[in-house]
Amino acid sequence: MDAFRLEIVTPDRKVFADDVVFLAVRGVEGDLGIAAHHVPFVTRLDIAPARITFPDGRVKRVAVSGGFLEVRGDGVTILADAAELPEEIDLDRALRAKERAERDLEKARDLEFKKAELALRRALVRLDVGEDRRSS
Repeated sequence: MDAFRLEIVTPDRKVFADDVVFLAVRGVEGDLGIAAHHVPFVTRLDIAPARITFPDGRVKRVAVSGGFLEVRGDGVTILADAAELPEEIDLDRALRAKERAERDLEKARDLEFKKAELALRRALVRLDVGEDRRSS
């Protein structure tokens, strides 16, 4: 299987850069799978883990909180609002954020509800991906 270059960047830093053979992400319109020689396109990303497969078969997940995916002939870039590797996630902090977002959801109205819902989704993705560090 051919490899391609994947970079995941946020406004603050480059989170990931390496050669991979497959990338699975969730766009706002559904799940996407990217392999080498994929047709070029750009799409918005949802809040969900990005699943990366390396040439040796290893798999790594990255917590991605929205942004854009750009597929080009020479590689793929995720321009994320926020992104964290499993080893960077403070599970206690993510759990507190989840609990806070759940409390906010209970008492929120309209716009507040949407903000709290997004905060909860980000916390759940971080907790999910953060658990990967325990298995590596």
